[in-house]
Amino acid sequence: MNTPNRTATKSPGSPGNGAQVRRKAIETGSAQTKRAFEKLTAATADATNLTKDSYSTAVRHAQDYNVKFIEFAQTNTEAAFEFVQQLTAVTSPTEFFELSTNHSRKQFETLTEQARELATLAQRVLSATAERVETDAAKAHP
Repeated sequence: MNTPNRTATKSPGSPGNGAQVRRKAIETGSAQTKRAFEKLTAATADATNLTKDSYSTAVRHAQDYNVKFIEFAQTNTEAAFEFVQQLTAVTSPTEFFELSTNHSRKQFETLTEQARELATLAQRVLSATAERVETDAAKAHP
């Protein structure tokens, strides 16, 4: 009898070839998922560093602001004690009103200048922090 000669090659629709296609699709999907995860991990690290740097800059400048504020509080407290000391030497109502008026005028000028300095310092703090965020964001997303 004549039996047809069968070859060992499989046609595209055969079950063995389907397994290879599925394996290849799974490997490709797995590689793509791994790359996406690596990109996400890198982006998360960048965002964490950006946040950390921004907070660090803000805290450092806030400390400068607080030091200046405390310095002003100390100056004002010393002026108040000096005023009270001067009041103890007052001998007449006229001298009291003159001393009070001079102290009030001087303190108003001092407080005005201190407020101006604090406002300038606060503006620098905000500008430096915003600049740092912009710089870090530009590095993270070129």
